[in-house]
Amino acid sequence: MHDDHAAAPGDTYDIDAELHDDVFPDFPAPEDGGPWQAPADLEQHLYELCQEDDAYGYLRAIAVEGLYRPVSVTETGRTERTDAASELLTVDLPDGRKVAQVYTAGVLPRPHPAVVYEYVTLDSLAQGCPDDVDLLVVNAATPCQQFYLTTDDEREVWSDLHDKYHRTDGLGNRIDTRRTGAPETGGPLLHGLACGAHLCFTNGDAWNTVDWHGAGHHNEIGRLEEWWGVHDRDDWLSLQERLLTCDVSPWYWDFVLDARTALARRLGLRVDPELWRDQVEAALRRRVVETGGPGEPHRPGEDPELDQFVAHLRGLVGKVLRYEARFRADELLPPDGHVGTVAAWDVGRASKMARWGRGARYAGHAEMIKALERASEAARSAYTSWEAFSAGYVLGRCLHFDEESYGSWYTDVLRAHRALTTDPDSPWLTVPFRQGDPARLTRQG
Repeated sequence: MHDDHAAAPGDTYDIDAELHDDVFPDFPAPEDGGPWQAPADLEQHLYELCQEDDAYGYLRAIAVEGLYRPVSVTETGRTERTDAASELLTVDLPDGRKVAQVYTAGVLPRPHPAVVYEYVTLDSLAQGCPDDVDLLVVNAATPCQQFYLTTDDEREVWSDLHDKYHRTDGLGNRIDTRRTGAPETGGPLLHGLACGAHLCFTNGDAWNTVDWHGAGHHNEIGRLEEWWGVHDRDDWLSLQERLLTCDVSPWYWDFVLDARTALARRLGLRVDPELWRDQVEAALRRRVVETGGPGEPHRPGEDPELDQFVAHLRGLVGKVLRYEARFRADELLPPDGHVGTVAAWDVGRASKMARWGRGARYAGHAEMIKALERASEAARSAYTSWEAFSAGYVLGRCLHFDEESYGSWYTDVLRAHRALTTDPDSPWLTVPFRQGDPARLTRQG
């Protein structure tokens, strides 16, 4: 039986012909009539619902995930930020009706100079869809295309489904993998994308797409402003370079870890904590002399500020040891493992910063690709496995945010680590850390 919520576009109207353009998604059905390979799990589910003629179930699914509406970019290269669905790109049908189009994340095309995509919920569409729009089409010109009338009764259903199923933060803590359109396995681009897997998991983003729209154009701009102080292209370029060169995190984190590494090379893997602290202090005071000159105060008691900083770094040794003990207890590190560098904390964020910059339109496609490939190179030069990379990332995050509380700043990223090292769909089980390695996770200390 045909679902009462679905609406037919009209026998004389070819939506594909009207909307077929490189600005909009284009996913033709298989020529041989076989099953469609959907780009992601949501679109696969929607495709199956279309096959079953279940328009209500389709609505329920998009109520959970939300949608994206195309917005024209003006000649100035800007868009006006509008509320919800108050501006929708529309097409006039031959019979006089007007149809507006929205899309799910998996079918969005490569960012185009003429159009951006803004995130919108089903409730926002119910409240803000203009009165002169007669039909809403979801995923036009794809095998999971569905039409809906925009009557008052239908809009009330949309709002009810939104209230029941949508959660603002309900899409995080998951691995989302694109099935089509991803870079080839084994290359630096896919590896660079996998370096951002922690943040992709936390935010519920697809980890392997370069056709990046993120949370919608203006939400991507807002993210960079709120969390990173990035307001324009120049800010993004500067921050992206600093992340790729590991110049955002405090230099002295790796300075302390390097002191242990130097001792381990001389004395063996097990380093006495007090000897490590002494090595840190000696190396720091020696650095003052080397950078400031022989007459620079560097001995204990000669420079109170230096003495205070020395005490801080000696204390950092203990903090690292306590975190590593917790990591081993939680099997984030092997029984004899330790963290050699926190470079992954900057490199992992650089991987996502490349995509966030693209979503905000501060970066071009080629710039994003280059940044991702550089992230891959930086990760491979600092680590030998995804587990070691992850441990470095987690320690950096904890040193930055957690203050040894072992609260959500730690438990959330521990959950991500466990999923990324065990889930068969994880990039860390499908993308070799080093070229030539088998496409599976290898446990290393």
